Amino acid sequence: MNVKLRLIIMNFLQFFIWGAWLITVANYWFGTKGWDGADFGAIFSTMGIASIFMPTICGIIADRWINAEKLYGILHVLGGLTLLYVPMIDNPVSFFWVILLAMVFYMPTIALSNSVAYNALKKNGLDVVKDFPPIRVWGTIGFIAAMWITNLSGNKASENQFYIAAVAAVLLGIYSFTLPKCKPQHDVSENKSFVELMGLSSFKLFANYKLALFFIFSMFLGAALQLTNAYGDVYLDDFKLIPQYADSFVVKYSTIIMSISQISETLFILAIPFFLKRYGIKRVMLISMIAWVLRFGLFAYGNPEGGLWMIIASCIVYGMAFDFFNISGSLFIETSTDSKIRSSAQGLFMMMTNGFGAIFGSLVSGYLIDHFFTTSAGKDWHNIWLTFAIYSLVIAIAFAILFKHKHDPNEIKKSISH
Repeated sequence: MNVKLRLIIMNFLQFFIWGAWLITVANYWFGTKGWDGADFGAIFSTMGIASIFMPTICGIIADRWINAEKLYGILHVLGGLTLLYVPMIDNPVSFFWVILLAMVFYMPTIALSNSVAYNALKKNGLDVVKDFPPIRVWGTIGFIAAMWITNLSGNKASENQFYIAAVAAVLLGIYSFTLPKCKPQHDVSENKSFVELMGLSSFKLFANYKLALFFIFSMFLGAALQLTNAYGDVYLDDFKLIPQYADSFVVKYSTIIMSISQISETLFILAIPFFLKRYGIKRVMLISMIAWVLRFGLFAYGNPEGGLWMIIASCIVYGMAFDFFNISGSLFIETSTDSKIRSSAQGLFMMMTNGFGAIFGSLVSGYLIDHFFTTSAGKDWHNIWLTFAIYSLVIAIAFAILFKHKHDPNEIKKSISH
């Protein structure tokens, strides 16, 4: 089978697993289970907690001891079996711990999938910057497909969303063992220091001013991503509390409306090579941050009737907000670090975005929403989204001032060729 097709299947299933429940879990939590809202932010913090240590640890293991594709497969099988247990849980505390275990297995697979894909493309003499984005776009298509299946099958608030994710995870785990071999880059027989032996040398990346700033801003942008994942679908569903919007298309198909965000991703992923080569990493990431401001600002003023265009525009802008930082950021790490610690470096990137960023975004937003934007009448979504927009604007201004990077049109191509 063609290597590109094999990687397309991997990416499709990788994000199908997430899309089956990530956007709709709030409807399950608040609607089906009727659990307290103050605890909901903790569910999204599980991704952050797992991402603090698991991507880095698994990156070190893949760099030194086990083929990345084999470790990737083992993690998916274990994650799928854990998701099968989620519907059996009947209290929020146990739900938190089981979801945390599922995320311990899932989160490191995102970075590992990048490592497996980059390695396979290079082995086949392909250009990573040119050929990876069209492959990665199928991950977004997988996410969309899962969202549509969950919504159209009537399961956006049911436990079946976890069964759908579990089956996909086990299938991907089995399939992973057929992927191109991605062997460890280190010779474990070499006489190395403890830091080198454990692969901890990747943490030295924080000594580089530019990379340290990149990782810090990755954390802040990771927080923004968790805000929209956690509250986007339930925000649209809450329009049912307003009589004039109760039977609107937006309420009935909130998950499908949200999937426009992922559809937009597929277009912006394909535009990344052009933008990176023409404008450089700093400008592309800055564009991403401005897009986050628009994402939240448009949500603040949207509604299912006269303001429907704002909701749709917000979902379209999301594609640029997400892709221009996450995908270009992954490529930036790939081209700015030594090959021997590359899997570890990708793990660090995931740790900052989906680790500390997710925890920060989930817990702080949960506290603010519960204490300042929730009344007996419901949540004040207008001011919630405006607050998020202001947060993103402050981050964008700080990044523009602090992150120094001179653009070289050939920089990324040169780095990969080395």
